[in-house]
Amino acid sequence: MSEFKINFQDTETAFADKSNPELKEKFWLFKLMNSPILTEVGTKLTDVSLRLGLPVKGLIKRTVFRQFCGGETIEECQQTIEKLGASHIGTILDYSVEGKSAETVFESTKNEIVRTITRAKEDGNVPFAVFKVTGVARFEILEKVNDGKELLKGEAAEWDRSKARVNEVCTYAASINQPIFIDAEESWVQNPVDSIAEEMMEKYNREQPLIYNTIQLYRRDRLEFLKESHRKAKDGGYFLAVKLVRGAYMEKESERAEEMNYPSPIQPDKTATDKDYNQAIRYCLENVEEIAFVAGTHNEESTCALAELLHEKGIKHNHPHVFFSQLYGMSDNLSYVLAKHDYNVSKYVPYGAVKDVVPYLIRRAQENTSVVGQVSRELDLISKELKRRKSDGSLS
Repeated sequence: MSEFKINFQDTETAFADKSNPELKEKFWLFKLMNSPILTEVGTKLTDVSLRLGLPVKGLIKRTVFRQFCGGETIEECQQTIEKLGASHIGTILDYSVEGKSAETVFESTKNEIVRTITRAKEDGNVPFAVFKVTGVARFEILEKVNDGKELLKGEAAEWDRSKARVNEVCTYAASINQPIFIDAEESWVQNPVDSIAEEMMEKYNREQPLIYNTIQLYRRDRLEFLKESHRKAKDGGYFLAVKLVRGAYMEKESERAEEMNYPSPIQPDKTATDKDYNQAIRYCLENVEEIAFVAGTHNEESTCALAELLHEKGIKHNHPHVFFSQLYGMSDNLSYVLAKHDYNVSKYVPYGAVKDVVPYLIRRAQENTSVVGQVSRELDLISKELKRRKSDGSLS
């Protein structure tokens, strides 16, 4: 096998579909996000303004929403889907409404998820659908089930309805052979989510991987959980399908553990998280005929390791059991360069009404600020491309 190196500093490829004004706008937005103080003040002001009904929706939609979301509806996402598709990058439509508690909203969310599944099936540019169990079930019910507490009569009926919604979503996806992710949640509600995901995989992953669970490797116990899930799948005669991420709730997890005086489920440091993440992708690749997996990461080292490992082992870059994924608006150097080398790659494209998606955007901003160097790396790449365009005369 000839030596293969992938260059994630190839900014010409990374930003090929960005016009000069789009690239400049992206630069200034990340410049603002690179300041923790401005990010904190901005997110609080946004939240308060929307709660008070101040006319800020237009401003949000023209700036941060446009950078990280596809639109307010599936139809509004069409342009983004086509643009990503032209660069051989798939779109994962993520209906990002969260933190609700009314049954009518859960039903409405379930129906919207079904629409995204239908949309994915109809378009080769949309390889996966996705949903969060907390989008169709009340957080407090999941928490009681997670803790093994007895549900009151009304709560038991509510939990049955919640499980029925999840089952309806997965059954529909399986009936049309459309792969779907079940996203991860906070550790104190994750057990019932894992149980549901396992049940759905056992039911629908017998012929092919369709239902994917999500594993957050910033938790100390998740590498062993991955291996145990694989053992169960082998014994049960079904494909294990997983999305591997580092994790989305680190600060919240640590704060809760400290407040409630229990051992934090989070890894002691980033090095330990990186080690487990890289071991997880290696484990999945070693068992690639039995495990379908998506490496959901913005980490260049992990992405490079997996890309080169596939090449080194002589596994097709576009093996149907191996996908890479990043968030829309971020790490374009990974997504576009991977796509150029024929790897399977997709972007999570959130959508929903601006006021409903703001909690998601706030979480993204806080995460990007807390992940050391993430925004700085984005800025460096954009600056490099702006300089390249200036030197070749394509930047006016």
